Amino acid sequence: MTENRTKHRFDPDYAVHPGRILSGILDARGISRKEFAERCGLSAKHISQILHGKAPITAQTSVHFERVLGISADTWDNLERNYQRRLVRLAERQEFEEKLAWLKEFPLKDLAAKGVVNQATARAETIEELLSFFGVGSIQAYEKRFHGFSVNFRRSESYNSNPKAVAVWLRLCELRAEREEADPYDRDRFSNALKSIRALTVETPRSFMPKMKGLCQKAGVVVVTIAELPGTRLSGATRWLTKNKALIMLSLRHKTDDHFWFSFFHEAAHLLFHQKSRLFLDELTTSPSTDQEEHEANKFAQDILIPRRAYKVFVSKGRFNAVDIRDFARQIEVAPGIVVGRLQHDVHIHPSWHNPLKRRFELS
Repeated sequence: MTENRTKHRFDPDYAVHPGRILSGILDARGISRKEFAERCGLSAKHISQILHGKAPITAQTSVHFERVLGISADTWDNLERNYQRRLVRLAERQEFEEKLAWLKEFPLKDLAAKGVVNQATARAETIEELLSFFGVGSIQAYEKRFHGFSVNFRRSESYNSNPKAVAVWLRLCELRAEREEADPYDRDRFSNALKSIRALTVETPRSFMPKMKGLCQKAGVVVVTIAELPGTRLSGATRWLTKNKALIMLSLRHKTDDHFWFSFFHEAAHLLFHQKSRLFLDELTTSPSTDQEEHEANKFAQDILIPRRAYKVFVSKGRFNAVDIRDFARQIEVAPGIVVGRLQHDVHIHPSWHNPLKRRFELS
């Protein structure tokens, strides 16, 4: 659960200028405005402007106030700083009230359930909570950060992802990854780790997940699995957190082992072969990709899971019953569900055939 930093914050809808506090102190001590100005070495006009909130208390003025009133300069500095900050917050609150429509496409109910926002309602406070969650200072900064990526979607045309839901999911993954330690990225070590990870496809998630994550972390890659949010429609994503720390994000959208492992190795290919500056957002599709990088990632995932030559020989025999599939999977040392998924994708068998050979995964 994400810590909500605004939950217990005192947040009044007004600002008190330190001049009002000064006025009360002068009245309580019976000091006239003229006398106070003279003792501070300031003009009566200047003191009047401070008292009426038309002039700030500067660092030099706060020192003079300390000497005359015996109230520390830090106190006056803090009063002035808090007042100016409150003015900014009030101005932003008014701006947020006028931009509540910006919240419309965020999955607020899910965000409230995760503790990102306090209530699943569109309020000015909700915008403040979201900006804190995203780690940005303004709506404009959010738009620049989460829409300024060079983004590539691998998805079917029937899917229309909600950009704001995608941004939330990415941020949830990013925050979790920031808590994970990883050695500096090493391409050769990562490539070798993938060969070892392939052998884990026959194991259960409880067994393979810590091994897979451990192998990746030693190569500089953090793997995060977070369930998709309404409107994301993504199987996975890849990005670089720093020049030496990469992140693979998986949603387990399709919940079967063939989809999970294909998505993992597809994302891994982006890290091995493609630009560090890019963010890849991926959805499984039966349509061939026209994007060269996506084509390369697809091909890498296919070939590492099922060696091309062995697959060609198996397919040429034309025997796709459950026994033959299990035997072939055992021969190449992968889970049989992966073979079923490949045969379905390549239209060698109907999408409804042999699905019991696939294992279903669930994210806790």
